Amino acid sequence: MTVTVLTDRTTTIRASVHDVQFELVLAVVLVVLVIFVFLRSAAATFIPGITVPVSIVGTFAVMYGLGFSLNNLSLMALTISTGFVVDDAVVMIENISRYIEEGESPLQAAFVGSAQIGFTILSLTVSLIAVLIPLLFMGDIVGRLFREFALTLSAAILVSAVVSLTLTPMLCAKLLRPVADRRPGAFARAAERQFDNLVAFYGRTLRWVLGHQGLTLIVAIGTLVLTLWLYIQVPKGLFPIQDTGVILGISEAPQNISFDAMAERQRALGRVILQDPAVATISSFIGIDGTNTTLNSGRIQITLKPLSERGESVGDVIGRLRPALAKVDGITLYLQPVQDLTVENRVSRTQFQYSLEDPGEAELRSWAPRFVARLRELPELRDVATDQLDQGLQARVIIDRATASRLGITPQMIVDALYNAFGQRQISTVFTQLNQYRVVLEVLPEFRSNPSMLERVYLKSSAGGQVPLSTLATIEQRATALAVSHQGQFPAVTVSFNLAPGVSLGAAVRAIDRVTREIGLPPSIQTGFQGAARAFQASLANQPFLILAAIVTVYIVLGILYESWIHPITILSTLPSAGLGALLALFLVGLDLSVIALIGIILLIGIVMKNAIMMIDFALDAQRSQGLPAREAIEQASLLRFRPIIMTTMAALLGGVPLAFGHGVGSELREPLGVAIVGGLIVSQVLTLYTTPVIYLAFDRLAARLAGGSTRERALPARPVTEPCASPPRSSADRSAPP
Repeated sequence: MTVTVLTDRTTTIRASVHDVQFELVLAVVLVVLVIFVFLRSAAATFIPGITVPVSIVGTFAVMYGLGFSLNNLSLMALTISTGFVVDDAVVMIENISRYIEEGESPLQAAFVGSAQIGFTILSLTVSLIAVLIPLLFMGDIVGRLFREFALTLSAAILVSAVVSLTLTPMLCAKLLRPVADRRPGAFARAAERQFDNLVAFYGRTLRWVLGHQGLTLIVAIGTLVLTLWLYIQVPKGLFPIQDTGVILGISEAPQNISFDAMAERQRALGRVILQDPAVATISSFIGIDGTNTTLNSGRIQITLKPLSERGESVGDVIGRLRPALAKVDGITLYLQPVQDLTVENRVSRTQFQYSLEDPGEAELRSWAPRFVARLRELPELRDVATDQLDQGLQARVIIDRATASRLGITPQMIVDALYNAFGQRQISTVFTQLNQYRVVLEVLPEFRSNPSMLERVYLKSSAGGQVPLSTLATIEQRATALAVSHQGQFPAVTVSFNLAPGVSLGAAVRAIDRVTREIGLPPSIQTGFQGAARAFQASLANQPFLILAAIVTVYIVLGILYESWIHPITILSTLPSAGLGALLALFLVGLDLSVIALIGIILLIGIVMKNAIMMIDFALDAQRSQGLPAREAIEQASLLRFRPIIMTTMAALLGGVPLAFGHGVGSELREPLGVAIVGGLIVSQVLTLYTTPVIYLAFDRLAARLAGGSTRERALPARPVTEPCASPPRSSADRSAPP
């Protein structure tokens, strides 16, 4: 039966990896379709279609050099990287295509377009990798787990930048055709008309927003305040609960139970479990081993049918099994779903752990039951259990030494007699032609059913004859500890618990901390969370610093790239809208702000910055090279970069869609990442298209006041501008841009 369970678990792991691979392929397909819809050219679509697999293959080479494997975390990084690796190629292709639409030859457009956009791609790449730097230096077990994720994603971004600066311009020069050679079809013409209408609408609304900058700044400040408030309100957790198709059950019987009685009650649990229609197989274990520390505990591994066949989550199955198993007398089974990603260092009855540690075992034995009783009253917790085993049954043989001495019986003779009767004394070995058999001496089973049978053990007296043990000893029964757990050097009790339906780990931690303060534990008892709960506390404490470290790192990198302290702030002003969208999406879907979701928010910092970088890069170029006023420069840049901004945002968004809406084995682990990215991009895209130009102008005025002069006076010598793009052109062939 054990072999069956292992085989089913291997099948489940393979199914999980297969689902992630499918999500990776689906993300690539969706991203390529976005490019086709916007560029409406098979050649222009083919180029990023080649760029994406080349970048991913290059990432495989880096992963091989670093000794990484293809697992849930690395495949998740590759899936989300599809939206990143295509961004650089999209920006490059769009810029080159724009020059071709203006009448340049493909080769000349590749030279001019790649030279103009090269610094922007460098800025995008460096800023994205800078966002991931704090992930590389995360501490604790969570940091070690996600270092592989961050390195894989960083490698993909770096390889894609190299490909976009080398392979992509070459392919554009060879594969793209001049405008005169193109014969757009009905779909291309219809898509072009719709996009021109969209650009025209954006231009009208942008001019209205630029005319009401004060109101827009109020909206931006309100977005920041709402993001901070929502961050406080959103439930927080460590990792999402996955449905891997396997449930671990830890059984607990009375501490004075015998092996035979334990076996019968464990079989009763198995019969109830196998009656459930969602259960495929079980594997049951009792007896003391590396996991079961005492005779009264056992394990049951439950393998469920495939998700598509049972049609319900593992939580629903556990919820149905609990009342049925509670009807089995004399034994309790604690259930928890087996997770692909876990930080537990011990096997406990339930999922999360809290420990009590005290130098005095008696004091700990007195306070631990009261603490457990209070926790069982909390509505946030379920299945509160403890590993305190101090109710075992002990039989003491008290020897009357005077009587024993008079009969010539020594204590060692009594020990030997008891071991011969109830121990595992091997007295002989029987050899046959094929095998050998060890002969073990023991009394009949009916003489081992009750401690009173000890009185019927006979000892050989030195005076001759047999003397019953009851003549020279009395039998005393009392409670004793089956095992005393230690944490470090001191006795400890571990209290484990599950979460009530709909309750986050953060709410449970706060409830337990409140009980710890209210119950008044002695100062000598040291308390603390262990395992996943302790890792959650560490991650919760590090979350603000991690986000702040990412923002500061990006600010420093952007300040170096732009040689300015103002423009990086303009770029970073886009972040509150992304955080608002991510937190709002998590709240609406009912997901916790877990470590996975936090990584999605950190990635959003890099994605959303791309839009601002593309706007500000072109606005600065227009101011410095053409001598345009700040408002005209940012308006022209916003309209000019509208298409690549929409394309890159849609590519990143669709790269996260398979993660957000995946329903395969273990998809719960990847869902918060996709939901955070999709929600953050939708909200930030709507807001930053308008708030970024306004904030750019506000900081430009601030810089001018601080410098004592106008931006126009500080601009580089201007060159003539023949056709400023203050409003969107009617067709792509007429679209103008700074040469």
